[in-house]
Amino acid sequence: MNYRFTPDAKDDLGGAVDFYESQRHGLGAEFAVEIGMGIARVLEAPTRWPEVEPGTRKYRVDRFPFGIFYRVPTGAVVEIIAIFDLRRKPGTWRRDI
Repeated sequence: MNYRFTPDAKDDLGGAVDFYESQRHGLGAEFAVEIGMGIARVLEAPTRWPEVEPGTRKYRVDRFPFGIFYRVPTGAVVEIIAIFDLRRKPGTWRRDI
């Protein structure tokens, strides 16, 4: 199975990597690795993770307080729609989706 990021999700990822890198050298790369491992788990079994609303699921990243929000359309591509800091107000990960 393949995946793709929406433009907003790419921005989320870049912003979070930049933030963590500003906190400590190398932490941004560690965050990116955790996101990559999370995406790999999602791709192994995309329906394993809970639905947060119809058609949208959330994978909770292990080491950082982030979730990977994604959809599995009828094709074989997982669409990642947000990389979201779960400490923020719930639901604000939604955009014009």
